[in-house]
Amino acid sequence: MPADYNGRWEMLSSENFEDVMKALDIDFATRKIGCHLHQTKVFVQNGDKFETKTLSTFRNYEVNFTVGEEFEEQTKALDNRTVKTLVTWDGDKLVCVQKGEKENRGWKHWIDGDLLHLEITVLDKVCHQVFKRA
Repeated sequence: MPADYNGRWEMLSSENFEDVMKALDIDFATRKIGCHLHQTKVFVQNGDKFETKTLSTFRNYEVNFTVGEEFEEQTKALDNRTVKTLVTWDGDKLVCVQKGEKENRGWKHWIDGDLLHLEITVLDKVCHQVFKRA
């Protein structure tokens, strides 16, 4: 049985987010704003179907997916690119690969106790964010 991601998660920490945004060619002003945001993640999980929201005072982003089914994603809250996205399970980890203009792009989510971890990769840059279940 996969992990239960359902719920609201409040950001505790974020490391190297600016480096990832630079790798995505995000402009200076947006990067500076992005580094100071307190994000909230909301997951609604029904088996392998996910409705996800990332909320902040600057921008909100919503993406819905089914694990194992590739889909076209418009990354409008980040770098406004179109990517082919595939999310799979690796044990209890959600692993996402995004194919498009940028190499080695994707993310991983996993739960450790009452903490949700998010690792975002682009090129050779890695960001690690930690959220606590609200």
